[in-house]
Amino acid sequence: MSASVSNGVEPFELHVSDAQLADLRCRLRGTRWPERETVEDWSQGVPLAYLQDLVAYWQNHYDWRAREIRINRFPQLRVTVDGQRIHLYHVRSRHAQAMPLIMTHGWPGSVVEFLDVIGPLTAPEEFGGDPRDAFHLVCPSLPGYGFSDKPTQHGCGVERIAALWDELMVKLGYSSYCAQGGDWGAAVTTQIGVQNLGHCRGIHLNMPIAAPPPGAGKDPTARERRAFDAINHYRRWESGYSTQQSTRPQTLGYGLTDSPVAQCAWIIEKFWAWTDCDGTPESSINRDQLLDNVMMYWLPGAAASSARLYWESFGGPSPSEQPKVILPTGCSLFAKELCQPPREWVAQRYVSLVYWNEVARGGHFAAFEQPALFTEEVRRCFRLMR
Repeated sequence: MSASVSNGVEPFELHVSDAQLADLRCRLRGTRWPERETVEDWSQGVPLAYLQDLVAYWQNHYDWRAREIRINRFPQLRVTVDGQRIHLYHVRSRHAQAMPLIMTHGWPGSVVEFLDVIGPLTAPEEFGGDPRDAFHLVCPSLPGYGFSDKPTQHGCGVERIAALWDELMVKLGYSSYCAQGGDWGAAVTTQIGVQNLGHCRGIHLNMPIAAPPPGAGKDPTARERRAFDAINHYRRWESGYSTQQSTRPQTLGYGLTDSPVAQCAWIIEKFWAWTDCDGTPESSINRDQLLDNVMMYWLPGAAASSARLYWESFGGPSPSEQPKVILPTGCSLFAKELCQPPREWVAQRYVSLVYWNEVARGGHFAAFEQPALFTEEVRRCFRLMR
């Protein structure tokens, strides 16, 4: 055993077997399709014609081996922290003064969301940027996601993951770092701020998590009405997946783990609903990238284990009891983000709000949809914390 493996740090490259790819093609060919929807839009879910066309592309034109090369172009590790083996990108900048930064994805995303921002953030001068904005990047797959280990016991919610990330950064040699996240990544990053274990210097979120303060609904401003409208829309039309995953993730996992088409539809619907697109997900993120992300769930069979994070993490403090974050915090609210809390709400929870910007384009998957805008937001925020 090498020294790196004995220390719980081992190099990793993704190499999928030919047998796995043959199994995928066989399952795609054997799909048992339902009848078409009875409406002319996406209101009943992913339309049959759209999904059949996407699956035909997946089966006949998507080149996994080429995508595998792309996914492997940045160095990866698997690092064991507190008994949990975590897959991650670890990309060090050539600049000695670079800021260590851990960036965390959410559901139904993955680390492939960050592939187009890793270069600009670690080597800004190669992309028209300033070397003083350089970062050493750590982009981990959440436990139960991608090629991180699946937790074998309950208890791995956002609080534990935040503590794992702090231990991970120290193990990688960073006694001081910053953190960034959206979706579950925002929840984990917020918890890093709540726990404040002494190593994290500040955080940036592209989905700040802040409830309406008492009385906010009595005479709401126009900005508050927009926020309440977003909350109501999510509860009525977008939260079914969350209810299922937070109550019966195991039951859901059987179908999604067995059928690649089911797994694809479960994910792609959210890219239609949550991206800044014109009704077609590919207008925001291209087909190959969308399928790269689906493969991060299909190949490791991560349907149940990823959904289980909802079961583990929901049922915590009520919105009125959300603990405050005192670390310096920056927020970038992209135009089509699911949650649209006003700055005033956010500042009541993140009490040292040093950066705030509302971005005109982009949605829930900001780094995936708008890598250049996302990169600039991260740079601008952390200039205030260097």
